[in-house]
This record gives sequence, structure tokens and C-alpha cells, in this order.
Amino acid sequence: MDGAGDSRHGDGSVGVQIRQTRILPDFLQSVNLKYVKLGYHYLISNLLALCLLPLAVVISVEASQTDPEDLRQLWIHLQYNLVSIIACSAVLVFGLTVYVMTRPRPIYLVDFSCYLPPDRLKVPVSRFMNHSTLTGDFDESSLEFQRKILERSGLGEDTYLPEAMHHVPPTISMAAAREEAEQVMFGALDKLFTNTNVKAKDIGVLVVNCSLFNPTPSLSAMIVNKYKLRGNIRSYNLGGMGCSAGVIAVDLAKDMLLVHRNTYAVVVSTENITQNWYFGNKKAMLIPNCLFRVGGSAVLLSNKSRDKRRSKYRLSHVVRTHRGADDKAFRCVYQEQDDTGRTGVSLSKELMAIAGETLKTNITTLGPLVLPISEQILFFLTLVVKKLFNGKVKPYIPDFKLAFEHFCIHAGGRAVIDELEKNLQLSPVHVEASRMTLHRFGNTSSSSIWYELAYIEAKGRMRRGNRVWQIAFGSGFKCNSAVWEALRNVKPSKDSPWEDCIDKYPVTLSY
Repeated sequence: MDGAGDSRHGDGSVGVQIRQTRILPDFLQSVNLKYVKLGYHYLISNLLALCLLPLAVVISVEASQTDPEDLRQLWIHLQYNLVSIIACSAVLVFGLTVYVMTRPRPIYLVDFSCYLPPDRLKVPVSRFMNHSTLTGDFDESSLEFQRKILERSGLGEDTYLPEAMHHVPPTISMAAAREEAEQVMFGALDKLFTNTNVKAKDIGVLVVNCSLFNPTPSLSAMIVNKYKLRGNIRSYNLGGMGCSAGVIAVDLAKDMLLVHRNTYAVVVSTENITQNWYFGNKKAMLIPNCLFRVGGSAVLLSNKSRDKRRSKYRLSHVVRTHRGADDKAFRCVYQEQDDTGRTGVSLSKELMAIAGETLKTNITTLGPLVLPISEQILFFLTLVVKKLFNGKVKPYIPDFKLAFEHFCIHAGGRAVIDELEKNLQLSPVHVEASRMTLHRFGNTSSSSIWYELAYIEAKGRMRRGNRVWQIAFGSGFKCNSAVWEALRNVKPSKDSPWEDCIDKYPVTLSY
């Protein structure tokens, strides 16, 4: 006890030495564990090559000892079995032909673009709170609640709201909502068509997703009319599917491209704020006001083999999880009216727990498709031990950093990003694109994963062969994943949304 007292009240050198002796073994242990795991992954990943190496050596030695007489005898033997050789060759050719004809065609992402609103639509926190006060619809408790949400949200001072929301009072109308939709969709599409030089008549599939604004004629019809797309285009309009609808739209476009050959598909993802702003005082319905901002994306997909050379990515996998059969999951993001009859989207307190369970189901399906065999073995062994010997054993969390170089986590809010960073054991660099997108553009709903991919490109981090995991959550409740592989060292497209500000990022966030 006295010795311990001396170490605390002296010059501190004894205490420092004690702490160093405790920290050093822990540090060495963590380093050793890291290298042991890396060695294990290398061994398992190259196990087939290591097993085949002795066989290759034996074959090489035997081949080196073969003389011309042995080769002559082999040729004579083959001549007497000509029929068998022809039959085997025919079966082989037939099998290869069937494989080539029936295998799924690769789906290429030629390019994509994200809408960048004009500066006049920027909404700093001070302007947001000032306009919320001037509308007269919110009581003091609701105003204070919104202020606290904004302070902790991770949004910066340069996010955007539609034109109608900059008026006092806001000019809410069908015409204003159409104008917002046209500005976002046409703005993204104009850039996409300019950068890719694709003609309107070459587009065979169009998929548009927007959850809360579905006018008649549809948003997809507005695009067909604007760009005079061909009369036999296969167009689809997805509504009410939440922030994960962007991945659903890509999946639908992929399915269409697998059926209709030699064509292009355009996927447009957006959300409409003008007619969906909540003017009541129910706190669960005020959160979307604080987080959602203007944004949209347009993606050009192709099944043409000649487009591989100019495309950025190849689609590897799409995995969709839907928990709508569970009542709590179904209602955790729910559009409804409050007690005063005002419509808004209510977010349940159980949202994060439900999102975690849905993600777990999704990665259970995705894991075997993308994880190296070494991780799958560890996961399987842990599961066996848990089932047979000790039910208290913690389930092994696969290291998805071994499967992906980049992560695009839906920028739904700071809590979503924090939770996935923790549960997937990601580093700050892996979630940087998500945090910076939330800071710069806010929650742009289903298009946020494309702003994040644009951020990674703008930073010059995308290399040939890199794999990207896009993860999105949405009402229903749904968790959807898309996996892309870079076909080249990808440079940012012209007029990227990050073009004028990428040098300022990443910024230090204070909550």
C-alpha cells in the first residue's frame, strides 16, 4: 500500500513505469494476435495452391524423364481410341456451349451522377431554426427539440432544402413539388447523358424510385417526356419503399438487363421534401425535418460486352432482406397523421434495434458470397461450438474488411453510421465517406450511397479490383446490399458533387 502511495505522490516516474509494464504486454499480445490471424488467412486462402505445388513438382519430374519412345507409344495408343476421344471432345464442346449460352451476362455500371443544388438553396442551421420559428407551427418544446437534433445530427452548414421551403410561410403545392422533382431528376440526368454520350433512343429500361411523391403522370413518365425516350421503353416507378429503394431499383434494372440483351438501363433515385414537411409538434415525426435534404442520383447500367472497357464497375451481388412480416419492423418507419391531422413520417424508438437485426439477417446471406473461406470457417466453427458445447459463446463477427475495400453506408443519420461502425468493427476511414456525405448533403434518402461513392472517387481511393459494399436501410423494414467491383482505377466524373469542396474534407466533427 505504501509503495503504491509513493508511486502516486512522487515525481510520477514509478507510476509511469508500472503503467508501461502493463501496457507493453497487452500491446505485444494484440500485435501477435494480429499477425497470427493474418498468417491464418494467408494459409487458408492459398491452401489449394500449397496442396497442388507438390503435385506440380512430381509431374514436372516425371515429364523431364520421358523419352521420345514413350511419346510415340502414347500417340499409337490414342490412335486406337479415336472414337472415345471424339466423343469426349464433343461432350466437352457441348458443355462449354451450354455454359456460355446460359451464364448470366455481366452488368456494368458505365457511370453515375449526383445532383448538386444551387447555392441559393443552402440552409444553415441558423436559417433552418429562424424559418421554423417564423412559420408559427411549432411550439417552444418542438423548436428546442429540433435545435438539439441538429446539433447532434452530424449535418453541416451547406445542406440544401427545396425552393418552397425557403419562403415564409413555405409555398407547399403540387406545382412546387413537381418543380423540385424536375430540378433534381433532370439535373442528375443531364450530367449523366453529357458524361456518357448515350443517346435517348438507346435506353431500353428506366427505373425511378421516390417514396413519398408519386404524382400522375408518374415521375418515370416525366423523364420519358423530357428526353423523348423511345415508345417501347420498359419504365418502372417505385414508391413507398424508403431509403433502401435505390438498391431495389438497381436489382430490378439488373433483372431486366438479364432478359433484354444489348441495351442500357437508367436508374434514378430521389426523394421529395416539398409536400412531405411535417408542421406538427409530435417529436417522433419532427426528426425527418431535421435530417432529410435535397438530393438525387442517376446511374447508367449496361449489359453490352463492348461497354466493359469504358465502365467503372461490375455488379457482383445484390442481397435484399425484408422484415415486413414482423409488426414492429413494419411500423418502425410509418407515415401517418398526428392528433391534429397533420401528416408526417414517424420514427420508432426501436428503429436502431430493428435495423441491427435486419442487418444481421442480410449479412448472413451476403457473407458466404463475399467472405474469404478463412472467415467462413471461423464463423462455422464458432457456431458449432456455441450449439454443441457452450451457448454463452459470443457469435464470431466476420471481418468484412477482408471482403471489401470500401463501404458506402446509407447516411441516414449519425446513429446509423455509429452503429454499423461498431458492429462491423470498421475503422474511421471506412465510414469517412458516409460521415462526410451526411455532413455536406444531409440524408438524401436512397441517393446517399451514390454521393458516398462519388466521395471515394473524388479522393482518388478507388483502384482496379477494389470491392465496394453499398448498404441501405428503408421502411418496411428493409436492409439491402449491393456489391460492386472496380474495373479500373476510377477517377471522378466531370461535375462531381464534390468537385468544388473535396479538398476541405474530411472535416473534424464535434457532437
